[in-house]
Amino acid sequence: MSKSLFITLTIFLNCLVGIAQKDTKQIIDALDSQNEHYGNLAQEIWENPELGYLENNSSALIIKELEKEGFTVEKGVAGIPTAFVATYGSGVPVIGILGEYDALPGMSQVAEPIFKARVEGGPGQACGHHLFGIGSLAAAIATKNWLVNSGKSGTIKFYGTPAEEGGSGKVYMVRAGLFKDVDAVLSWHPGDQNTSNPGTNLATISGKFRFKGNSSHAAAAPERGRSALDGVEAMNDMVNMLREHTTESTRIHYVITKGGDAPNIVPAEAEVYYVIRHSNREEVQAVWDRVVKTAEGAAIGTETKMTYEIIGGTYDRLPNETLATLMH
Repeated sequence: MSKSLFITLTIFLNCLVGIAQKDTKQIIDALDSQNEHYGNLAQEIWENPELGYLENNSSALIIKELEKEGFTVEKGVAGIPTAFVATYGSGVPVIGILGEYDALPGMSQVAEPIFKARVEGGPGQACGHHLFGIGSLAAAIATKNWLVNSGKSGTIKFYGTPAEEGGSGKVYMVRAGLFKDVDAVLSWHPGDQNTSNPGTNLATISGKFRFKGNSSHAAAAPERGRSALDGVEAMNDMVNMLREHTTESTRIHYVITKGGDAPNIVPAEAEVYYVIRHSNREEVQAVWDRVVKTAEGAAIGTETKMTYEIIGGTYDRLPNETLATLMH
């Protein structure tokens, strides 16, 4: 994929600066000659998976390579220690390349085609972000070399984007204005086939609902208890009934993150973590509002108190058909 990204970048640069496209075979061959090097970098991230906002080693590994290649790196952008922007070149066009490197919780895996954890219960690269970050790194460096050899103007910005897996890291980077001067942003994702299309993703909202009740002995004085777990379960029951009355492409996921400490104690605190997805951001918001109502109703019915916190949210991606056609 680093080749495809490089070719698209060079075509795009050529179109904007008005020069004839050069033969890219030499640079593609150079990329091929670096397969082992980039493969080793990806393997290092694979073997040391880090969760979102904790990708200290992974981000440092990529930063080291970029600095070695002459990129100027601004670290800790948007107030996030593992986020960075690496820049090379000057003038227009300004092209951004996204690179992710975070792992998923509980997905530790050896490099084999059957499930076998490297560290039981540990994080792992189940979504291939070790390839994502390094493939984008290779494309950025190859394009930098092309700019140097051609003597043409143009700016490449590599965005180290942490916490894609539920952390909405890019949202904070956008909010900080880090993409304001960029003409186009290129991204990709590991998969089992090479494709290029003007597709989008699902918009999301995620949040945690926390219920508080009264603790008591479940056998000696159950009447004194007000179970926070009952609140969570009542909410989940209502949400599951709600699924029948949502649009076809709505996705609702949840996991109970706190349910009590012992079965003979009425739980005074409980928590459930929800993610809602849809292709349209407005529909996501509408479903979220209905889910909040189920939580409010559950709290009333179980005589508990409920609060909720929005953890993250993203819009559906805006595709660029012109760039998708060029890459295809």
